Amino acid sequence: MKAAIRDENPVLFFEHKALYATTEVREELTGQEILGKARIVREGSDITLVSCMKGVADCLEAARLLSEIGISAEVLDLRSLRPMDNEMIQSSFSKTKSLLVVEEGPITGGWAGEVISIANEVNNDGMKLWRIATEDRPIPFSPALENEFYPSATTIFESVRERHAR
Repeated sequence: MKAAIRDENPVLFFEHKALYATTEVREELTGQEILGKARIVREGSDITLVSCMKGVADCLEAARLLSEIGISAEVLDLRSLRPMDNEMIQSSFSKTKSLLVVEEGPITGGWAGEVISIANEVNNDGMKLWRIATEDRPIPFSPALENEFYPSATTIFESVRERHAR
């Protein structure tokens, strides 16, 4: 948020309502954060999980579950969608050879497709690229239905386990 305030350009800053109740501090802020710089939240070697906001927490939980079955997941927090850290995305994907993007927005026209495109610019022979996003339909209002609608740590875990079994 401080980087958004300091930026000379107009900036849209979004917060995820599900993160309001969290009490843990996810990173030490230096005050020198720059828009457009992603952050590796967890190192891994088998797959890169890319997301932002609440999706990062879900990816971290999925990475924990994946480690229990021997899959090492790197978790990348984009922190900024525009500008996007193309170099970090490509570097992590080149290392792990497998990339899953997790977005809570609709699968059609979302930013996850842009991340896939950025990663695909790397020579991807034999590499795996895919995304998880919401269906192209209205978001339910009921918390119970909402929980089933959005990607979760479980859907991320199951998707990676299924793809890596092939």
